[in-house]
Amino acid sequence: MSKKYTDSGIEIKEIYEQSSVNGQLLTELPGQFPFTRGIQKDMYRGKLWTMRQYAGFSTAEESNKRYHYLLSKGVMGLSVAFDLPTQIGYDSDHELAEGEVGKVGVAIDSIEDMEQLFAGIELEKVSTSMTINASGFILLALYVALAKKQGADLKKITGTIQNDILKEYAARGTYIYPPKASMRIITDIFEWCSKELPKWNTISISGYHIREAGSTAVQEIAFTLSNGKAYVEAALAKGLDINVFGKRLSFFFNAHNNLFEEVAKFRAARRMWAKMMKDLGATDEKAMMLRFHTQTGGSTLTAQQPLNNIARVTLQTLAAVLGGTQSLHTNGYDEALSLPTEEAAGIALKTQQIVAFESGVVDTVDPLAGSFFIENLTNEVEQKAWDLIKKIDIIGGSVAAIEQGFMQDEIAKSAYDYQRKIETKEKIIVGVNSFESNETYDTPLLKIDDSIRQIQVEKLIQLKSKRDSNKAEQCLESIAIAAKDGSNLMPFVIDAVENKCTLGEIANVLRKEFGEYK
Repeated sequence: MSKKYTDSGIEIKEIYEQSSVNGQLLTELPGQFPFTRGIQKDMYRGKLWTMRQYAGFSTAEESNKRYHYLLSKGVMGLSVAFDLPTQIGYDSDHELAEGEVGKVGVAIDSIEDMEQLFAGIELEKVSTSMTINASGFILLALYVALAKKQGADLKKITGTIQNDILKEYAARGTYIYPPKASMRIITDIFEWCSKELPKWNTISISGYHIREAGSTAVQEIAFTLSNGKAYVEAALAKGLDINVFGKRLSFFFNAHNNLFEEVAKFRAARRMWAKMMKDLGATDEKAMMLRFHTQTGGSTLTAQQPLNNIARVTLQTLAAVLGGTQSLHTNGYDEALSLPTEEAAGIALKTQQIVAFESGVVDTVDPLAGSFFIENLTNEVEQKAWDLIKKIDIIGGSVAAIEQGFMQDEIAKSAYDYQRKIETKEKIIVGVNSFESNETYDTPLLKIDDSIRQIQVEKLIQLKSKRDSNKAEQCLESIAIAAKDGSNLMPFVIDAVENKCTLGEIANVLRKEFGEYK
């Protein structure tokens, strides 16, 4: 009989017994350090995970309609996708924005776009996650400015900005500034939010895109936790209190199809982060808890037989829930072909609701705990991840490992190996390399028209003609001065967006001060 392995190369035995767990049986309860079994003692019996749907496309007005639709269907929190120009700090009228405006997310150039994006939505009453990194500080400033305009109490505003630049250098590519300057911006956000926006998650340290780039489950958590350690060390070097900012760190993981390896991955990650934070000096257990959002695996979706993706997303939903996620987005079955249609987004949300209310998996905490297989796999995943983190530490930490291309090379090797297994049929993907069908699927697609750019350009012309241009210039100059003298950038950026400076103008001021990463 041939041997079986997980995608991380962990051998799967035919049968597991108590001796398989190497004597490492669980002694702690859910809600107890190191939180292998979950960060709350009652988990979903007390409160379900937040059901989010990642949405954003075209103009702010069009995305706003989708948000109202999702909220009416039972979504508990919004999750905003931004277009590429917004992600890399260009206004829609920039020459590099041509052909990309509103395509993979919503175009946000100014406070006016932000107002339209959240029209009819009270920010004090909804939790918003924003997938934005290099320009995350500007989007946070826009969100804060809008909350103030709505008369909201900033102490009650909840949500997350992804704000994880290290994985951009390693796996995704939407960076603007060099690593040192980027880390400075991130610690400015930590510092400002700890005083002014205490319930906001200041970073979502992301393994999702590392996995999408082709990493294994083990690499996903090893590289993500190593990046998390780098952010904590940068904040400590700035004199911030780990017991304060540590409570506002969150994580973002991928859920793939290997159900048991994924559950083990989530349990191992919690245990590892708790130990890591304790070693870094945290004494408050809440600062040691790994809280995470999960998104089902975009790279697992197939353009062939797209309805099969509903089953894949269901498996991945189960993995995230059995692994103890705090928040979840489920992908639309059509996302290998286009942005999700309203129908596909609705089915994706219903998938979460069916798991929550019909499957029974939420009725007890950590239902797979004590399984000889799961406990062994959790230990194996943890050990392999620690081995990788030790290699990164020897190089000099995450920033050095990224600068030297270590993470990128490891991910590329895993991606190549995975693709080779598909091509040799060592790994079966239903409908792709086996069980193919000649049927054609008339899947409706969501198409974004190129005319969106002209709409955004006209809005920018109007905005600039109405604003006090002298005041806008003064605001931009203040940002440049703060960048030079080391002052916290956030108050100056908030002042700038309130005075109708655009995202591109603010990003460009810092391009001049910090340079661009090539």
